[in-house]
Amino acid sequence: MPPAPARENLTRFAWLSIAAAVATIALKFGAYLLTGSVGLLSDAAESVVNLVAAFVALIALHVAAQPADVDHQFGHSKAEYFSAAVEGVMIFVAAIFILWSSVQRFFAPEPLENVGMGLGISVAASALNGVVAFVLMRAGRKHNSITLTADGKHLLTDVWTSVGVVVGVLLVVLTGWLRLDPIIAFLVGCNIIWTGWHLVRESVDGLMDHAPSPECQADIQAILDEFAHREGSPVLFHGVRARVAGHVQHVAFHVLVPGTWTVTQGHDLLEEIEGRFHEKFGHIVVDTHLEPIEDPRSYDAPQWESASP
Repeated sequence: MPPAPARENLTRFAWLSIAAAVATIALKFGAYLLTGSVGLLSDAAESVVNLVAAFVALIALHVAAQPADVDHQFGHSKAEYFSAAVEGVMIFVAAIFILWSSVQRFFAPEPLENVGMGLGISVAASALNGVVAFVLMRAGRKHNSITLTADGKHLLTDVWTSVGVVVGVLLVVLTGWLRLDPIIAFLVGCNIIWTGWHLVRESVDGLMDHAPSPECQADIQAILDEFAHREGSPVLFHGVRARVAGHVQHVAFHVLVPGTWTVTQGHDLLEEIEGRFHEKFGHIVVDTHLEPIEDPRSYDAPQWESASP
């Protein structure tokens, strides 16, 4: 099996998220001081949460990059799921603060000041978050990192928060109805809770050894079919299972061959099959088990059926 790709370099994306959070905190809190908008205050509060979450992501990426050791013989890749769970919980914390602040301001509305400058600052901070969110989510897809994907989604919720807040402040200016500001902030808080719930659910699902995507399972089945459908091939596959652990994919299956084959013949076949998987997926953990095709006991293993195209 080829060595696992280096993961330590992914921490640079966490540092990018940290830098963006520090910058947006300063910008958004400044916008709040200028305008007095509870929506902008809530927006700034979520950026503080972003900063905490970015530090958690940095730690998770560092741990996940560590090689297997005596105490963790399958590696540390699942550390990323803890980061995603923390991201989700932190989003909940931000949402609760936003909801509480919006309710308070609804019953005690206050006029807004310096709206133009405040909104300009908020828009600039949102644009910065949007760019960083795009970079993180693209890196998360490329490196199969749930930590980067979660951090990117978290920043994206911050962007939507800012959009809602800007709309709310503009409506206050146009209509003169001060309670529109906290109403918009409340609605944004509800949307953030929904995003946090999805992140927590995804991280818990990952800790439960979730199967890869249907597309990935179809690719796995296609590789096995290449060998099973060769002209004159006496090979069958059984007990095929796959799971995802952080950035590492695992696949296991039984390879059924004629009992008259030599150990060398069987070994050569397994090497060829595993090589084909590494060619397709890069670093993937492939566990194989060689069995005689004539033995009824070779067919006792469970088989998933979701990979068929």
